[in-house]
Amino acid sequence: MVKKVALIKGDGVGPELTQALMTVFDALKPPIEMIPVEAGSEWWEKHGGNSMIPEETWEVIRSSDACFKAPTTTPPDPKAPRSVAVSIRQAMDLYANVRPIKTFRGAESPLAKIFGPFDFVCVREATEGLYSGIEFMFDSSSAAAIRKITFRSSERIARWAFRLAQEKKWSRVIAVTKRNILKQTDGVFMNAVNKVAQEFPGISVEEYYIDNMAQQLVKNPDRFNNTVILSTNLFMDILSEAASGLIGNIGLVYSANIGDNYAMFEPAHGSAPKYKGQDKVNPTATILSGAWMLNYLGLEKYGEAIFKATEDVIAEKKYVTYDLGGSAKLSEMAREIARKASQLV
Repeated sequence: MVKKVALIKGDGVGPELTQALMTVFDALKPPIEMIPVEAGSEWWEKHGGNSMIPEETWEVIRSSDACFKAPTTTPPDPKAPRSVAVSIRQAMDLYANVRPIKTFRGAESPLAKIFGPFDFVCVREATEGLYSGIEFMFDSSSAAAIRKITFRSSERIARWAFRLAQEKKWSRVIAVTKRNILKQTDGVFMNAVNKVAQEFPGISVEEYYIDNMAQQLVKNPDRFNNTVILSTNLFMDILSEAASGLIGNIGLVYSANIGDNYAMFEPAHGSAPKYKGQDKVNPTATILSGAWMLNYLGLEKYGEAIFKATEDVIAEKKYVTYDLGGSAKLSEMAREIARKASQLV
């Protein structure tokens, strides 16, 4: 059965990265139908309105099996609608934002050369917290945002994190809070984590405060190997991006937004408009997000072939982009991954 995927090409370098993914998919020909749809700041700047996602796109998303989203720009303008990613996460209840942090052979960062390869996963509650979008002005010079934390959402993201640790045969989940200051909101979150921990007696839970966690990521990063790191929306958004520096750069970090009935896949990085049209940026995060999507859709032989091919291309260092120490163009790296992957299916 052919799976249907809503394809958001994005802004900035998004269309180039989308083409890189399609180069790989075209070589492997997995049984999926990629349906291009509009969304993002460039679309919104032309059409206006109270959303960066037109209703036609929502119709495709709701009738598809998954969504792939290339990077989209989110303007800081207070009059701009909420981001494409946040809108889809909330509308489709994609509560688990998951970002693996894993060193690639051949692209070892300076810290990996000191501490050894890294391998852990950042799990983020993605539907509430400070990204709930509840903001208001007191007057012309003061404003407030509400950090909404519920036991229900905290419990289900905690259970997702513990199940992932169990699946990977890891024995530890680290919960990141600021409970000594945010006593009520992080109290709700941590109570839910501790409740779920009782269901997984073979997995320990440790609590780190966000400021100490940031320090430890720099000072003792190898401490977190074989660990699921769990936190609320904003804390983990920041921490997972900081963690990307451990493996070189965020261009290597692929991600998924997963709910009980739907998922959206995207590179963890932004739209990098200054590089638009230069055929320059690293396509790894985009291509591996697409490979993960294939695994999610039950097309593991295609997804695993892409993972293996990408790892091999990076290790060989012949067709890699400038940030990986090479001189290849974005499109050249994608073609080499496609060539290798097609030989593996």
